[in-house]
Amino acid sequence: MFNVEMYTGNREENYELVKKQLQALLHDEKNQVANLSNASALLNQFLDRVNWVGFYLLDTNDELVLGPFQGLPACIRIPLGKGVCGTAALKKETLLVEDVNQFPGHIACDAASQSEIVVPLLKGEQLIGVLDIDSPELNRFDKLDQQKLEEFVEILVSYL
Repeated sequence: MFNVEMYTGNREENYELVKKQLQALLHDEKNQVANLSNASALLNQFLDRVNWVGFYLLDTNDELVLGPFQGLPACIRIPLGKGVCGTAALKKETLLVEDVNQFPGHIACDAASQSEIVVPLLKGEQLIGVLDIDSPELNRFDKLDQQKLEEFVEILVSYL
């Protein structure tokens, strides 16, 4: 595999390569667990300065449950509207948090996490879950990360 530092292109070009890699990994596979597992592993390998990459999946109408991930053990259940993941899920919109310690109700699964981005997985208007990525650095994620991760998730959801 590869990570962003291995490429000579710019970040946007590197994200395009990762999206192509995702499509190759998911081609002809419909198993949700397998696809989410490979997607989290791919992002974990690609992204630098992150300490957790994974998915929380809608288990009931008001709760997310831990899905495939890369990183330290994590919180298992998150109510909708709670923490960054639950809030992004409830609002059905991406949340880019520069400093998790400033986010009201942040759920600290890993004390090392300082910034976070959460992208909802939506099939049409139906919430499937969220992609959650944490970093031990403040301000790790920016609008380019948000745009490209939303595109990544759009590809992923088409295989779920």
